[in-house]
Amino acid sequence: MNPRRWLICLALLLCAAAVQAQADDLPRLPCGAAPWPAFAEPGVAPNVRAWTGKAARAWQPPACSTWQPADADMLVALSGSFRFDGEIDGLLARIGAISAKKGVRYWSATEKSWQALVTDAFALSGPELGLRRADFKPAELGKGQSFHYAQNDNRTAGHCIYRERVLAQDRERVMIESENLTPVKKMMVTLFSPGDMQSLYVIERRAPGVWNFYSLTRTRMASPLLPTGGEASYINRSAAFFRHVAGIPTDQEPPAAR
Repeated sequence: MNPRRWLICLALLLCAAAVQAQADDLPRLPCGAAPWPAFAEPGVAPNVRAWTGKAARAWQPPACSTWQPADADMLVALSGSFRFDGEIDGLLARIGAISAKKGVRYWSATEKSWQALVTDAFALSGPELGLRRADFKPAELGKGQSFHYAQNDNRTAGHCIYRERVLAQDRERVMIESENLTPVKKMMVTLFSPGDMQSLYVIERRAPGVWNFYSLTRTRMASPLLPTGGEASYINRSAAFFRHVAGIPTDQEPPAAR
């Protein structure tokens, strides 16, 4: 082979290998393939990764989600497992108990202390604050169902309304996606426009009494002039929700990220 052609082929192969390596390092949901990061063992801290900038923008949503490609500012994936001797309905009850999210705590990397993450939360019968209702029962969280709730956290002003959709649900597995329907604001500044805070989580039985948990959060700031924020904050918020569902004290030492 002509030396020049050989060098061109080598450069193309190296470029393809670099692209593949980058793709392999991006988050991968447990949808017919092994997840990335991999599931941690029960009793061990979950594996958590964050991606920003070009890497976050390069990620493409899998077909098992309903997400569209978007220029994300940050992706945070958490992959763990936990012990739970009940059936899927018991875990759905925890997910549907919106009011129980009030008081969930996380490690604030700014204050260097455990703080209340959710200061108020309640279920809604529709996408309006005036439609307050009791917590959701497991029977209301079947495949194809949507449900709404309002939540206020320690960093934002006022309640934000969220919608969650149950993409899959059977006796062994549930997959749910979430997004904000109203702007997320701090004082008078809009941090996230509607739909710019999205989460997707999968809970599946791994073995008798052991369940896998995978969550992926995708965020995009309302303005490119706003700072993206620290990765540790997003990681610790994801860890708080994992602990809440897993029945682990949300302020148990150590935090996922200092």
